[in-house]
Amino acid sequence: MILMTLALLRPVDHDESQYVAAAILTAQGLLPYKDFAYLQTPLQPYLFAPIAALAGTWTWPALRITNALLGAATIAAVHHAARIGGASTRAATFAAALFATSDILLFSIGTARNDAFPAACLALALPAIVRTARDQASRRDAILIGALLAAAATAKISYALPALTYGIWTLFRADRRPWWTLLGTLPFVALTTALLIQAPEGFLFGVISFPGQAPTEWYQAHPWKLSNTAKIIDILKFLALGPALLAIVATAGKRDRWHRILDLLILAGLIAALAPVPTWRQYLLPMLPALFVRLALVWHAHPPGKAMRIAAVAFACAGLAPTVEAVASGRIPMLDAMRDAAVVREILDREHVTGPVATLSPQFLPGRAIDPRFATGPFYFRSTALLNADQERQLRLVSHARIALLGQPPVILTGGEGAWSSGDDRIDAALATYAIREGYRAVPVPDTRFTLYVARHASPRSAPHNSP
Repeated sequence: MILMTLALLRPVDHDESQYVAAAILTAQGLLPYKDFAYLQTPLQPYLFAPIAALAGTWTWPALRITNALLGAATIAAVHHAARIGGASTRAATFAAALFATSDILLFSIGTARNDAFPAACLALALPAIVRTARDQASRRDAILIGALLAAAATAKISYALPALTYGIWTLFRADRRPWWTLLGTLPFVALTTALLIQAPEGFLFGVISFPGQAPTEWYQAHPWKLSNTAKIIDILKFLALGPALLAIVATAGKRDRWHRILDLLILAGLIAALAPVPTWRQYLLPMLPALFVRLALVWHAHPPGKAMRIAAVAFACAGLAPTVEAVASGRIPMLDAMRDAAVVREILDREHVTGPVATLSPQFLPGRAIDPRFATGPFYFRSTALLNADQERQLRLVSHARIALLGQPPVILTGGEGAWSSGDDRIDAALATYAIREGYRAVPVPDTRFTLYVARHASPRSAPHNSP
């Protein structure tokens, strides 16, 4: 209940745009990569599409609540894995509670992004991984581990490295049942392969090219953010906002032989976080479940002294501080967002506009048609040279550098992308400038930040022959 409440209190974040849009569009029967661009591996839109279909206009808060529940499952799985590994109830509970105060986790499970589901899959695999490391693996555990780790990687590509690490580890002993583990991965391999075959260009761009090239292009104006020094500072800062840094220090050099797989998973998660440029806090989540299981095991064998307990409380408070600051406004951002979305729908109905809406903030449009070219929210639109004009047409994308290719959608919505949503006002302004230049009629949305730009030919007051 606490995690769900925090999810509703957390401010709007433009990162959520593409994940809400992907769930809605998939629920409508569109295919990722083929019918709309998706900038991650493909599993989450398919899993969350039924939620979008059931929640309707409340899809966005429903996805936040879903991620909060997945976060609760992640914390519980860490506790369970620690108990299976031999930690006392007290040590396992202490470690799981500290995990729950990490800002990395709280941010990741408090927004409608794609972090909570793969983290839950990885954490839910840990009890079986611990059993496998301590004893001979059962076929059931091997299949379960393979399925959960493959599901995590099929929802977020950074989890592929921990999954691959575990797979390689199983090959060194036959009693770890590597072939049964491989069997568990096959449904997710089949899904990924099918989508790759169906839309190879869209798949490769969304999963490989865009994540590798777009951040470098966007941060060229801020080269410091791309430096190794900035990366090291960011990593240490994010780990220190919560007990993760303390856990690394506390577990260093203290292990039983079977703990090695946990160390390998921690290292794989850290490498996965270091690979992207720049590094953000949610990128560190893959290393945390195994790290806090290790912490429980170490503190069971070597209980922390008074100084360590005081430090743990201090770091836990540091981890909670960003969340407390984020939710301290006294407002409920999700209710405000849903109110704004309801007013937008009301104005669209008043203007008799039924066609798809072009916007950098599709998360505000559950219940209305989203222009598939804007399924990625602001994240492709703000690029300049990742694709040429023909490729953009083929992949159903529009960048602000080639905004002329947008044509004349029935309506354009601006106002959701800005500093207030962790975005950039300039790219929303580019969309508004285009609408004004093309002769759209501006329709302010009362008591909100939003403005609708209605194409003249879409307005019921325009003459049938009147088109710009």
